[in-house]
Amino acid sequence: MAETTVLHHPGCSTSRHALEAAEAAGVEVDVVRYLKEPLDRAALLDLLAKLEDEPADLVRKDSFFKDQGLDAADYTTPEAVADLLVEHPRLLQRPVLVRGDRAIIGRPKDRADAFLAEG
Repeated sequence: MAETTVLHHPGCSTSRHALEAAEAAGVEVDVVRYLKEPLDRAALLDLLAKLEDEPADLVRKDSFFKDQGLDAADYTTPEAVADLLVEHPRLLQRPVLVRGDRAIIGRPKDRADAFLAEG
Protein backbone atom coordinates (compact mmCIF):
# COMPACT_ATOMS: atom_id res chain seq x y z
CA MET A 1 0.00 0.00 0.00
CA ALA A 2 1.38 3.36 -1.05
CA GLU A 3 1.81 6.20 1.43
CA THR A 4 0.02 8.66 -0.85
CA THR A 5 -3.47 8.40 -2.29
CA VAL A 6 -4.74 10.43 -5.21
CA LEU A 7 -8.46 10.90 -5.75
CA HIS A 8 -8.36 10.96 -9.52
CA HIS A 9 -10.56 11.71 -12.50
CA PRO A 10 -8.85 10.63 -15.75
CA GLY A 11 -10.74 13.23 -17.78
CA CYS A 12 -9.14 16.07 -15.82
CA SER A 13 -5.76 17.37 -17.00
CA THR A 14 -4.87 18.64 -13.52
CA SER A 15 -5.63 15.23 -12.07
CA ARG A 16 -3.53 13.53 -14.74
CA HIS A 17 -0.73 15.99 -13.94
CA ALA A 18 -0.74 14.88 -10.30
CA LEU A 19 -0.18 11.26 -11.34
CA GLU A 20 2.56 12.27 -13.77
CA ALA A 21 4.21 14.39 -11.07
CA ALA A 22 4.09 11.47 -8.64
CA GLU A 23 5.73 9.20 -11.19
CA ALA A 24 8.41 11.80 -11.94
CA ALA A 25 9.08 12.22 -8.22
CA GLY A 26 9.25 8.45 -7.69
CA VAL A 27 6.29 8.56 -5.31
CA GLU A 28 4.14 5.45 -5.34
CA VAL A 29 0.45 6.32 -5.15
CA ASP A 30 -2.81 4.51 -4.71
CA VAL A 31 -5.22 5.86 -7.29
CA VAL A 32 -8.88 6.11 -6.36
CA ARG A 33 -11.15 6.82 -9.31
CA TYR A 34 -13.79 8.42 -7.14
CA LEU A 35 -16.48 8.39 -9.83
CA LYS A 36 -16.19 4.60 -10.13
CA GLU A 37 -15.55 4.11 -6.39
CA PRO A 38 -17.44 6.96 -4.67
CA LEU A 39 -16.47 7.77 -1.12
CA ASP A 40 -19.13 7.22 1.51
CA ARG A 41 -20.05 9.88 4.06
CA ALA A 42 -17.64 8.55 6.71
CA ALA A 43 -14.73 8.53 4.26
CA LEU A 44 -15.59 12.05 3.11
CA LEU A 45 -15.72 13.33 6.70
CA ASP A 46 -12.35 11.69 7.35
CA LEU A 47 -10.95 13.35 4.23
CA LEU A 48 -12.38 16.72 5.24
CA ALA A 49 -10.76 16.40 8.68
CA LYS A 50 -7.37 16.00 6.99
CA LEU A 51 -7.93 18.67 4.34
CA GLU A 52 -5.73 21.74 4.66
CA ASP A 53 -8.19 23.68 2.50
CA GLU A 54 -11.59 24.96 3.59
CA PRO A 55 -14.37 22.35 3.36
CA ALA A 56 -16.18 24.46 0.74
CA ASP A 57 -13.11 24.25 -1.52
CA LEU A 58 -13.70 20.52 -1.97
CA VAL A 59 -16.86 21.29 -3.96
CA ARG A 60 -16.63 22.17 -7.64
CA LYS A 61 -18.89 25.15 -8.36
CA ASP A 62 -19.18 24.30 -12.05
CA SER A 63 -22.11 24.36 -14.46
CA PHE A 64 -23.49 21.09 -13.00
CA PHE A 65 -23.51 22.70 -9.55
CA LYS A 66 -25.41 25.69 -10.93
CA ASP A 67 -27.77 23.47 -12.97
CA GLN A 68 -28.78 21.69 -9.76
CA GLY A 69 -29.86 25.03 -8.28
CA LEU A 70 -27.32 24.70 -5.49
CA ASP A 71 -26.08 27.64 -3.43
CA ALA A 72 -22.41 27.68 -2.40
CA ALA A 73 -23.37 29.28 0.92
CA ASP A 74 -25.13 26.03 1.88
CA TYR A 75 -21.93 23.97 1.58
CA THR A 76 -19.38 25.39 4.00
CA THR A 77 -19.36 22.81 6.81
CA PRO A 78 -17.76 19.37 6.60
CA GLU A 79 -21.14 17.70 7.18
CA ALA A 80 -22.92 19.64 4.42
CA VAL A 81 -20.04 19.07 1.99
CA ALA A 82 -19.96 15.34 2.77
CA ASP A 83 -23.72 15.04 2.25
CA LEU A 84 -23.52 16.87 -1.08
CA LEU A 85 -20.60 14.78 -2.35
CA VAL A 86 -22.33 11.52 -1.41
CA GLU A 87 -25.26 12.62 -3.55
CA HIS A 88 -23.16 14.14 -6.36
CA PRO A 89 -19.61 12.65 -6.42
CA ARG A 90 -18.87 14.49 -9.67
CA LEU A 91 -18.75 17.73 -7.66
CA LEU A 92 -15.61 16.58 -5.81
CA GLN A 93 -12.76 18.92 -6.61
CA ARG A 94 -9.82 17.08 -8.12
CA PRO A 95 -7.26 15.92 -7.70
CA VAL A 96 -7.09 15.39 -3.96
CA LEU A 97 -3.83 14.08 -2.56
CA VAL A 98 -3.77 12.36 0.83
CA ARG A 99 -0.79 11.29 2.93
CA GLY A 100 -1.11 10.33 6.56
CA ASP A 101 -3.13 12.96 8.37
CA ARG A 102 -2.78 15.57 5.59
CA ALA A 103 -4.79 16.16 2.44
CA ILE A 104 -4.72 18.90 -0.17
CA ILE A 105 -6.56 19.82 -3.32
CA GLY A 106 -3.99 19.64 -6.10
CA ARG A 107 -5.03 22.92 -7.75
CA PRO A 108 -3.16 24.75 -9.02
CA LYS A 109 -0.81 22.08 -10.31
CA ASP A 110 2.20 23.33 -8.34
CA ARG A 111 0.39 22.44 -5.08
CA ALA A 112 0.48 18.77 -6.06
CA ASP A 113 4.15 19.08 -7.03
CA ALA A 114 5.06 20.61 -3.65
CA PHE A 115 3.02 18.05 -1.69
CA LEU A 116 4.64 15.15 -3.53
CA ALA A 117 8.12 16.61 -3.04
CA GLU A 118 7.58 16.59 0.72
CA GLY A 119 7.04 12.87 0.83
